[in-house]
Amino acid sequence: MKIHEYQAKGVLARYGVSVPEGRVAETVEEAVTHAEALGGDVSVVKAQIHAGGRGKGGGVKVCKSIDEVRDAAKAIIGMNLVTHQTGPAGQKVRTIYVEKGSDIEREIYLGIVIDRQSERPVMMASAEGGMDIEEIAENRPEAIHTETLDPVAGLAPFQGRRLATRIGLPNENIAAFAKMASSVARMFLDEDCSMAEINPLVRTKQGDLLALDAKIEFDDNAMFRHANNLELRDEHEEDAMELRASKAELSYISMDGNIGCMVNGAGLAMATMDIIKLQGGEPANFLDVGGGATKERVSEAFRIILSDDKVAAILVNIFGGIVRCDLIAEGVIAAAQDVAIPVPVVVRLEGNRVAEGKKLLKESGLNLISADDLRDAAEKVVVAAKEGVR
Repeated sequence: MKIHEYQAKGVLARYGVSVPEGRVAETVEEAVTHAEALGGDVSVVKAQIHAGGRGKGGGVKVCKSIDEVRDAAKAIIGMNLVTHQTGPAGQKVRTIYVEKGSDIEREIYLGIVIDRQSERPVMMASAEGGMDIEEIAENRPEAIHTETLDPVAGLAPFQGRRLATRIGLPNENIAAFAKMASSVARMFLDEDCSMAEINPLVRTKQGDLLALDAKIEFDDNAMFRHANNLELRDEHEEDAMELRASKAELSYISMDGNIGCMVNGAGLAMATMDIIKLQGGEPANFLDVGGGATKERVSEAFRIILSDDKVAAILVNIFGGIVRCDLIAEGVIAAAQDVAIPVPVVVRLEGNRVAEGKKLLKESGLNLISADDLRDAAEKVVVAAKEGVR
């Protein structure tokens, strides 16, 4: 789960990380009031969306007067902000953050991600802050310095000091940086994060270290442990169909193809998408109904898939292990009775109570295309999608 910059700074502040003073606004009047209350000669007005590159898209304005704050707020609130992470459709700005300006001397990068090779969190630091870490990794990987976190102890003090030295911080900042890095690491572990980033972390001309921007993502699978973080969710920033799916306890990701997929199990879903592509088709989605699929959940899965106008055919690929094939068949039948399905549906069932499931589908009177195995199913759905274009 992603959260906004101002929310991420609030989380970091709870762990002792220094952040500039700022306030949230939803109207121009609020923005002006906040800028006056902050009392600085310089204010920064920032669009709050779940995407990077806001400055390049016109979503961050440095203002040197109240009039400039007013003009910036008018321009940003309600704008459709397009960045390299939003795609061409952009994202509507509903909230802005008015922050007191900082006297910046230099910018640094500090972040934590999960390293798949070591299977542990790894902290990254670079002297080249303010830039996309992906660009640095591609063009100057030697500029990124890393330390692996102990999943229990976090970041050791010597690791923080080593990072500070490697990115060229002056001696008077090494202890402060090490303490801040340790706090970020503790936050990452305590809050079950999947990613945390401070870019830039700045050193001011007064010698202070401040988190000037922040991005945090929480592991969805651990949200049951963090009800307070779940309150930070902004549903406006999420894909409508993915949000609908999550409320039905379905794992769904929209894609660009025209073949809808309904599968149980993430691994089988990935294999299904792969074989569709091998047969010359393009999947329209990743959809995992899970091991405990019910008739109601399968019916909702059909509705979600069909809400995508690009879908020209649907492949239902179920292996009955925990979930029974006859229950999936009942869900398919219920969905067909409740929802008009205007596209061909290919069904491949295998496993627990498969004979009962196939019998139910055969006797349902529905116009379904039966498949014997996964390759057969993929071949049939690719042909059906070409014939069933909406």
